[in-house]
Amino acid sequence: MIDKAKRTELYGFMTTFRYGVLSTVAKSGAPEAALVGLAATPELELIFETLNTTRKYENLQRNSRVAAVIGWGEEKTLQYEGIADEPDEFAMEAFKRVYFAILPENKSHDGWPGLTYMRIRPSWIRLSNYGTPWSVEEFRFDR
Repeated sequence: MIDKAKRTELYGFMTTFRYGVLSTVAKSGAPEAALVGLAATPELELIFETLNTTRKYENLQRNSRVAAVIGWGEEKTLQYEGIADEPDEFAMEAFKRVYFAILPENKSHDGWPGLTYMRIRPSWIRLSNYGTPWSVEEFRFDR
């Protein structure tokens, strides 16, 4: 269980960055990575958009496990592993509001043929600070 103060700290870090590297698993088992726009929710979920013709979308239809890296400045980074899903039509609007609040310039993408929004729920997070003071903290989430 993660306490409220730590959850707030992680959420604050995650919302500092608008982009991150997302990795999925190809049919062959090879890793595939892409830079994507990311928006975080207070529940530490990540939201991103993708077209249903992309490798990442195809990969996620077979294997919903993902890894992401967020942050690269000031010697701090957050590693994130989780399970991706495509929210149903009822949840989709709420997730789009979160996404567009962080990436308003992408609102013009809404309505593109084949565009969808994906949510990632965390299973593991590591927050690393390689500056001063040095620290590495890991958090596991039950799913």
